[in-house]
This record gives sequence, C-alpha cells and structure tokens, in this order.
Amino acid sequence: MPKRALQKIAAVLATLFAIILSASAADLPAGFVRLADIDPTIRQDIRYAGLENFLHRKVSGYDAPVCVLTRQAAQALSAVQKAIAAEGLTLVVFDCYRPARAVSDMGEWTKTGGPPDPQWYPKVKRKDLIAKGYIGELSTHSRGSTVDVAIARIDHKQADRKSAPKPACGATNADTLDFGTGFDCFDPASETAHRPLVSEAAANRKKLVEAMRAGGFKNYAREWWHFTLENEPFPRERFNFPVTAE
Repeated sequence: MPKRALQKIAAVLATLFAIILSASAADLPAGFVRLADIDPTIRQDIRYAGLENFLHRKVSGYDAPVCVLTRQAAQALSAVQKAIAAEGLTLVVFDCYRPARAVSDMGEWTKTGGPPDPQWYPKVKRKDLIAKGYIGELSTHSRGSTVDVAIARIDHKQADRKSAPKPACGATNADTLDFGTGFDCFDPASETAHRPLVSEAAANRKKLVEAMRAGGFKNYAREWWHFTLENEPFPRERFNFPVTAE
C-alpha cells in the first residue's frame, strides 16, 4: 500500500480514537475521569453499586460499578499503582467519587434503625453509626479526590484465594492482602494504628499508607482504607452527578 494511503488511514484512526475518548468523558463534569481511562490495571471492586455492602442493596447514585475521580486523583493513584506493581502488587478500589445523593441515602438508611450487623457493624446499632463517626452526614468522597483502597497480589491464584484469611468484619471475598478487617468494618479495629493487630496486617496497613503517602494521599486515621489527595482540586465543592459507565 502506498505511503500516502497509510498516512491517511492513520490520520482517520487517530481522529476516531480522539472522538471515542471525548465521548467517554462527555457526560462527566470538567476535571473528572473514569479511572479505567487513566489506568486500567487498577482493580475495581465498587461495592455500593451492588449488594455486598453494609446497606445490603445498591446505593442511590451508583448506576454502574465504576470508579470516577478527579483527573489529578486518578493520575496520582496510577503513580502509586506503578510503584507497587514492581513488587507484584496491585491496588483494589472499593469506592471513589461518591454522589451527594448516595451520602444522603446512607444517612436516611441509618434512621430506620436496627440491631448491630455481625458482618459490618458488630458492636453498634444502626441508628448510632453517624453519632459514632462511622457514617458521615457529609463525605470527602463527594469532592472526587477520595478513594477507599487496599492492596492485593497481581498473580492471585485460586489456591491462594482458598487459603487467604476472610475478615470477620467488613467486605469479604476481595482477595486482598490481610489488613486485619475488611473494607467498611465499622469498628475500632479498622483504625489505621489499631492495637493489638497481628504483625502481617499491621505491616500491610503500613505498606498501604506509605505507598499512598508517596503518591500524595493522606490517610483518615479511623479507616485504614480511606485516603484523600492532599492537593485536591475541589476542596470546598460537593458533586451529585451519578456514577455511570459511559
């Protein structure tokens, strides 16, 4: 094929690719991206889009199990991913941008009351989850630069999954390293520096905090999985657009 024809084909393909990328982000506010468009190697396990969360149902505003973040947060998270990949590890995100309507949904859910839940909040009644600080009436997630994240092995074989510890509290079946509890365990055991903690879980929490700190994220001391970009672009804004796949 003549060189000129190949150049024309390449130009057409480049234009089509640019259109596709533009369309994929067209429904997001300026400054927001889907994490998979920045780094598809980061594993996504978005719990609020399904049933395996403390509400036992889909949360309002989660129309797809997709991680949406500000571009700065997504790029910073990608840098963390590249750093730990050298050790055969990967990040696993459980929640990213959270619509304000989802925060309200969680708050209204607590008002219905109920006993402790052995899996998610074993020592606290549902109506006390806000007062005890486990659920916020406002959330940094709604600013778009906060992420709930853990670490897992890249090559996690089936045999490893069968022998991996299943946390007594919080999200199970996430195939992460041992962090002592699962994501969204509403209990003092989830505090990042909680003691006593088995040495492996304590070491894994330290590894996660250090990796995220190197990427520009700060940890929330009451939740080992919760990190916010220090120089977030929207520190005073809260967004309410839904989480969608496209």
